[in-house]
Amino acid sequence: MKLIRLHKKKLEDYIDDLCAHKRVAQKEVYELVSAKMLSVCRQYIKDIHYAEDVMIAGFMKVFTNIDKFENRGNFEGWIRRIMVNESISFLRAQKSFHCIEDVEVKEEVVEDDIELSIEDIQLLIDQLPEGCRSVFNLYVVEGYKHQEIAELLKIQEGTSKSQLAQARKLLQQQLAILKTQGVWNGIK
Repeated sequence: MKLIRLHKKKLEDYIDDLCAHKRVAQKEVYELVSAKMLSVCRQYIKDIHYAEDVMIAGFMKVFTNIDKFENRGNFEGWIRRIMVNESISFLRAQKSFHCIEDVEVKEEVVEDDIELSIEDIQLLIDQLPEGCRSVFNLYVVEGYKHQEIAELLKIQEGTSKSQLAQARKLLQQQLAILKTQGVWNGIK
């Protein structure tokens, strides 16, 4: 006989079981949010295999440090923050994270509506240099302020701003090239 759950548990409903280190709860939480967290890691790390490794390491931190969750904010947001921090730590360990110096960047505006798939957008972002990509993701996707980004990445606030401006400029240049070539799907 197959049991069917009538009420789906929310992520927050697992916190007590996670604090008790119950493996079933760990498995269910992993199954609930692993796809989202993999996409978070993938935003920072180009190689999906490395992103998976980082995500798994992030979940290990979540499960071993669950007692540090103070239940003041969103539990999924707390997990997401751990994934972002793990991704940045991975980039630092790979010594692939470096920022360009502060530069004046004049942004160009691409005016036409452009239809791109999420995969195409991710491929465009993947082409950014590590520093630009990390700052772009932290600012645009995660909603961090430049001061928070500077503290997290151990850079100057001005460097964070110039990295974001450079990322935007590079993305606009890529979009302009795509527009002139008339290529939208299957970006390489």
